[in-house]
Amino acid sequence: MTKWLLCDNMIEYWNPQIERMPLDELELIQEERLRHLVDYVYTHSPFYKKRFDEAGVKPEDIKTLDDLQKLPFTYKKDLRDNYPKGMFCVPDTQLVRYHVSSGTTGKPTVVGYTKNDIHEWAKSLGRALTSIGVGRGDVLQVSYGYGLFTGGLGLHYGAEEVGSTVLPISVGNTDKQLELMQDLGTTTLACTPSYFLYMTEEANDKGIDFQKDTGLKTGIFGAEPWTEEMRKRMEDATGIKAYDVFGTSELSGPLFTECTCQDGIHIWGDQFIVEIIDPETGETLPEGEKGELVITTLTKEALPLIRYRIGDYTILNKQPCECGRTHPRIMRVTGRVDDMLIIRGINVFPGQVESVLMKIPEVGEHFMIHVDRINEMDTMKIQIEMNDEAFSDKVNDIIFLEKKVASALKSVLNLSVGVELVENGTLPRSIGKSKKVIDNRKL
Repeated sequence: MTKWLLCDNMIEYWNPQIERMPLDELELIQEERLRHLVDYVYTHSPFYKKRFDEAGVKPEDIKTLDDLQKLPFTYKKDLRDNYPKGMFCVPDTQLVRYHVSSGTTGKPTVVGYTKNDIHEWAKSLGRALTSIGVGRGDVLQVSYGYGLFTGGLGLHYGAEEVGSTVLPISVGNTDKQLELMQDLGTTTLACTPSYFLYMTEEANDKGIDFQKDTGLKTGIFGAEPWTEEMRKRMEDATGIKAYDVFGTSELSGPLFTECTCQDGIHIWGDQFIVEIIDPETGETLPEGEKGELVITTLTKEALPLIRYRIGDYTILNKQPCECGRTHPRIMRVTGRVDDMLIIRGINVFPGQVESVLMKIPEVGEHFMIHVDRINEMDTMKIQIEMNDEAFSDKVNDIIFLEKKVASALKSVLNLSVGVELVENGTLPRSIGKSKKVIDNRKL
């Protein structure tokens, strides 16, 4: 049964008693559930029993949240090495679903779910959707992929949990997406930022104005990094409010979103414990410092994960949000540990490039980073589409704009990069996760 209500301050909560709980009381819940979790996995998971024994830690050693650091990390490699079900804590008879990653870089990861796991997943998204004002009376068009990928079904169940009407169209068939968006009154769209950009281009070509011709109010975008500057462009162009969503297939796919304050993603503390660590040393960093995200699941039954290294760079914020929620927030993910490019000793993230480009009105939303090694020297060139209004057949105009873009990039990246401006529509589009880097050093 849906549990949200409208509070006196007109902010909707799923469960205000939990979501506005004082942090010290929330941490007591976390401690109790952490103790149960450690005992549970030590008893039911041969993998974790062995890992704990190797680290010299027993369940009785874990009494407070400070003791969490005694526990070893879990890595994606562990799931692959124990493929398909070597890390599960329940027998097959208790499983109600599998999801499987693509396995493009090796063995896929397999995640099993009990009935309660599915319920906790839907509840997490129910809270998240409520926090952005999505609920009964909304039509949520789910344009993430369905099937083994977690995105589609995750948003689907979360939307039904809050009483929204789901349009389970999946990804692709853009003409039909736009047609049904208009005919069925879609108010909320969930997809990758790249697909939304593609969708807006197709809409413009067909003379469809999102603000005049659709009822779209809200966008839920994730599954790939995107920036605040990209958010502003999408909101200005379409009139919607764009919200970041976060999750990983190992945790349960999409789980959390920003609230209407758009100031960090709420991580429900009664379901998860969040840490930020130094990716080099593994040491836990103080609140407010940027590092690698680590999450411990507190309520999962089939595949609980302890200190799972996500690989995303972010900042932890434990200060109460203006929306009234006290649960910790992670600030916008700025990149992944494995997405970082090292160019002549300087760390570069694709998100930094996007952030710079989206502040330059003459350039469009699409770019491609090309990395090479020439004569033992790393080089980086960025192809960037121009807006139609900025395109010119005058060579001097193009050269001037390329110098402007190169200067802006150098001021942020501390690195000289090549810039090639190309006509709008030149670079490939994506209906799923976009590819923004071609690193020829790895070919």
